[in-house]
Amino acid sequence: MTAVEFNYNLTGMQKSLEVFARQLTGNEDDAKDLLQETFLKALVYREKFVNNSNFKAWVYTIMKNIFINNYRRNKKAKTFIDQTDNLYYINSGAEDTMYNPLSVIATKELTQGIEELDKDFRRAFEMYNEGYKYKEIADHLGLTIGTVKSRIFYSRKKLMENMGEFRP
Repeated sequence: MTAVEFNYNLTGMQKSLEVFARQLTGNEDDAKDLLQETFLKALVYREKFVNNSNFKAWVYTIMKNIFINNYRRNKKAKTFIDQTDNLYYINSGAEDTMYNPLSVIATKELTQGIEELDKDFRRAFEMYNEGYKYKEIADHLGLTIGTVKSRIFYSRKKLMENMGEFRP
């Protein structure tokens, strides 16, 4: 693909990329920034695009990855550091929810709901919540990644149905 074709294809996707950026960010200004960053990165890494592959998917992946990286960066930046001499802010704390009656009941209900899941579904769900990646779970249980994902999805769905009154 020549540079002219590349630029033409890229600018031709602008409207659909704007919509996708708004869906990701939920904010018009952030969406414009994300679109601009995506265009810049696509132009900088134009040589990395493999001809006869899906150009649209390549650009959407760039946008999604930029969004994820920015999200992670912003999340780390919001970490609060208490610089008071007596650590007043850390020690003041929010409401103690550990012994909040509603949270105790919700925890018991959730634990009971997890125990009621089918054994195969429960194991995949528990491993995922312990921090295992889909591939690790699939290898450990001898399943395909798709099966692992569907078991986790249906486990969540069943738990959400059972926990309906405790959802915010």
